[in-house]
Amino acid sequence: MHGSYIILYLCNNLEFMDFTNPLVYGVPCFIAFILLELAYSKTHGDEELYEWKDLFASGFMGVGSAVIAPLIKVISAIVIFEFTYELFNPMVDGVGTNIMGYTSFGYAWYIWLLCQLADDFTYYWFHRANHEVRLLWAAHIVHHSSDNFNLGTAVRNGWFTILYKPLFYMWMPAFGFPPEMVVVCLGIEALWQFQLHTVYVPKMGFIEKIFNTHTMHQVHHAQNVEYLDKNHGGFLNIFDKIFGTWKELDDGVDVKYGVIHAPESYSPIVILTHEFKDIWKDIKKSPKISHKLMYIFGPPGWSHDGSTLTVKQQQRLFKEHKDKSPELEYSRPN
Repeated sequence: MHGSYIILYLCNNLEFMDFTNPLVYGVPCFIAFILLELAYSKTHGDEELYEWKDLFASGFMGVGSAVIAPLIKVISAIVIFEFTYELFNPMVDGVGTNIMGYTSFGYAWYIWLLCQLADDFTYYWFHRANHEVRLLWAAHIVHHSSDNFNLGTAVRNGWFTILYKPLFYMWMPAFGFPPEMVVVCLGIEALWQFQLHTVYVPKMGFIEKIFNTHTMHQVHHAQNVEYLDKNHGGFLNIFDKIFGTWKELDDGVDVKYGVIHAPESYSPIVILTHEFKDIWKDIKKSPKISHKLMYIFGPPGWSHDGSTLTVKQQQRLFKEHKDKSPELEYSRPN
């Protein structure tokens, strides 16, 4: 695209993209539900559910994301997605045609359902990658760094994830889904993810067989070794079940939220950057290039000398020792 074309396109479509993005209407609801849960917890004996300094830190992260996200969306959703869509779905005799030979998708109801399903599949792998690639984990750990699990934690989002998240979704407009449809589905996914962050919704029977629910997301935020890197799904749990990362909440387990190497600070800068600093420290531990690359792109907890363990290594040890030492506990290494 030429620069003038991009500017013209942005001017013509920015208002529409804001209108169709569910998050535009979701943010006031986020604030209202956080205040409602906060008030309920303080008046019903759950004083420890919210910690004021932690809530303010999470709120600052959320505000920062709310400011940065629209700026990135202009580039990702309107430029990258649109450019990808037009590149792979050129007009042939006046009809949008995918390079694989079929007509580009329209706006029929079943296309919307397919797009939402494609979004959930993409979200699963995007989310899983954030837990299994340390560089991405350094950006995503912000969301897991609170010891509290509440709706305030839901808005505690890392700012750096916004930079690379669109790259995971580029295949969707390339496949033929209209860019604005992809944006709407991303917004719906974010709305569902927000409301999962509460302990006040119990298990829901049959719904648990299909959807990613509140108790499943409690598992995801736990640092108990058996719960590490489980339940990455968006609104469905089918992909966790297919790819072996699903775990049900065990009522007999005392859930511990957060990460073992927490930032131990309420400073937004520390919260955003502490894991990147740890990566830099680890890189300097070994002169081998292969080790340095593993500290960056390997799984969190990997070490060349075995001084720290990955999640899979921890879970393997936990399984081996569970019968001998039922009280054995582990926590997320990074």
